Amino acid sequence: MALKVLLLLILVFSHHADSGSIVKFLPGFEGPLPFELEIGYIGIGEEENLQLFYYFIKSEKNPKEDPLLLWLNGGPGCSSLEGLLFENGPVAVKVEVYNGSLVSLVSTTYSWTQMANIIYLDQPVGAGFSYSRTPLGKTSDTNEAKMIHEFLQKWLSKHPQFFSNPFYATGDSYSGKTVPALVQEISQGNYKCCKPLINLQGYVLGNPVTYPEFEENYRIPFSHGMSLISDELHEYYLYYLIECWANNERVREALHVKKGTKGHWQRCNWTIPYDQDIISSVPYHMNISLSGYRSLVYSGDHDITMPFLGTQAWIKSLNYSIIDDWRPWKIKDQIAGYTRTYSNKMTFATIKASILV
Repeated sequence: MALKVLLLLILVFSHHADSGSIVKFLPGFEGPLPFELEIGYIGIGEEENLQLFYYFIKSEKNPKEDPLLLWLNGGPGCSSLEGLLFENGPVAVKVEVYNGSLVSLVSTTYSWTQMANIIYLDQPVGAGFSYSRTPLGKTSDTNEAKMIHEFLQKWLSKHPQFFSNPFYATGDSYSGKTVPALVQEISQGNYKCCKPLINLQGYVLGNPVTYPEFEENYRIPFSHGMSLISDELHEYYLYYLIECWANNERVREALHVKKGTKGHWQRCNWTIPYDQDIISSVPYHMNISLSGYRSLVYSGDHDITMPFLGTQAWIKSLNYSIIDDWRPWKIKDQIAGYTRTYSNKMTFATIKASILV
């Protein structure tokens, strides 16, 4: 009888998709999830010793036709769970004083999944729940672009219904290095024989790391011109809540994380052997522009780590003419930021009073 109950619970909580498992409940969230969440691993390399963990959420509007987005967090070495729960996913960590119990999750009103299918990917291997079956070797920006490309090809081969959907590579922070390299890798790969085409349309970047030695020079003028965040907001350890949630055994069981593959879950794993071999991703932006792909680069206008002043400066260095000059963009008649569009199909936008995590 006990075995029958256990089997019934497994069937209720999830069922298997083409390459992963459909999760219907998440610990900390009341009731069944109001969206479809698939989780799983994709093996990379001939022996598939590298196992990349992903979260996939279907569009709430029209998944058959809406864009397919791949989201990468920065670091290098930060889990994409950060993007899902802090930035643009349909659920978020409830901000409250932590009392030692299971962290609560709540629905959001701003999720990108209202109009897009999104794959949140833990990369490089060692980030989040991604792991290696063999001792972890050194990776790099350019190597990651190739491995993520392989991940996409394998993921799409297991989800062929999404091959025709418009595809956009998206991310923030350090993925400002890897996303442009990935877009170039996909674009070039689409011209090679015997591989299914990825319907690449463009890319989206938030507060991207592009050329750190250049951009970091803008921190001092930014600080001089801005009133920065309050002490109270600065001191709140929001990241601590996501670590508490992701390290809960009930959460790991719900996400079907393979036992023994990961120790303590970290938001960012700074110990991954990694060669930052892309000094500047500006040349990639130049090459992508020549290919005609669309792009959106946005900046939180209160973010000092990668100030919007530096982002504006490297965009201007591309020397494309302005076709839609500086103007406010609004949400319900309130100014949410400012935007400008260039002739290479690149749009830059600020997000008012925002700091991107």
